[in-house]
Amino acid sequence: MSKEIERKFMVKGEPWLDHKGMKIQQGYIAKSHSTVRIRTSEKKAWLTIKGKTKGISRTEFEYKIPIEDANAMLDEFCGIQRIVKTRYIIPYEGYNWEVDVFEGQNAGLVIAEVELESESDTPKLPEWVGEEVTFDARYYNSKLLRNPWPFKF
Repeated sequence: MSKEIERKFMVKGEPWLDHKGMKIQQGYIAKSHSTVRIRTSEKKAWLTIKGKTKGISRTEFEYKIPIEDANAMLDEFCGIQRIVKTRYIIPYEGYNWEVDVFEGQNAGLVIAEVELESESDTPKLPEWVGEEVTFDARYYNSKLLRNPWPFKF
């Protein structure tokens, strides 16, 4: 069993411009006490099962699967209900920051995530990091499908 420990932030400016991005498409098969996600990027695919978030941690199981199977699952189980984004990896002070630039219904949203080894890690924040949204469930990708950004109240 593995743990995902991460923090999420809004992004100021466009720090990804000098980096190569990879297009990601993902859909959600189940969303209750756990989340089951299918993700494709380039010619690779993963099935991910995530547990309930506790603080900044949650249980995560991730498996590579054939791209053909992933595309079939996305079509069969998700239809057009997908998150589409381009991810940029930006190294900073010993951490790899993942900057996701969203498309479609969430166009204009840019989120930076940093994965940590432990909950006590305190990475130095780049100058382009804005408001922390780690504890705001509206920014979970699975929630952005049902209530796209900018949020309507």
